[in-house]
Amino acid sequence: MKHVEEPLLKNLQTFVAFARKRLGDSHLAEDVVQDSLIKALASSKRLAKEEDTAAWFYRILRRSIIDLYRRRDASKRALERFQQELPDSPTGSEERLLCQCFKRLLPSVPEKYRELLQRIDLDGSGLSEVASELGLTKNNLTVRLHRARKLLRDMVSRNCRACSKHGCLDCTCGAAGAMDH
Repeated sequence: MKHVEEPLLKNLQTFVAFARKRLGDSHLAEDVVQDSLIKALASSKRLAKEEDTAAWFYRILRRSIIDLYRRRDASKRALERFQQELPDSPTGSEERLLCQCFKRLLPSVPEKYRELLQRIDLDGSGLSEVASELGLTKNNLTVRLHRARKLLRDMVSRNCRACSKHGCLDCTCGAAGAMDH
């Protein structure tokens, strides 16, 4: 193992400079070199005694840089596809896609839970802010919010039955008499 570690440590700054030149970011270069060192040490048994350790490590480092570019490119393509799927401006149809039964069921949720659901989930208030105003610890508030969400989820499940099992998308159970089905 020592025949691997010494040449790698001796050339560490050279490896970082090599990666920085290809990535244009010194922090990212250091991360890629570190990840490559881990890979190299894990596979050091495959390195032949007569093989040049630095040349062997450069191959690992090059592959790591190429993999990074491939992941970035794949992420970029996925984001572009996602953005193309989004409408340019909200049309109101987004609200139609999600089950709106919870709005009808919310008044039947106990007040202490309903207030949390309204303020945190619907109005977007922060946990710390609400906890402070209600005189609760953040942990206590989190537990109550969890219970409130579970109660509402159970109510929607009993109300909507089959569609609630599949995410309540394009829910039609909000129609008249929905509580009966």
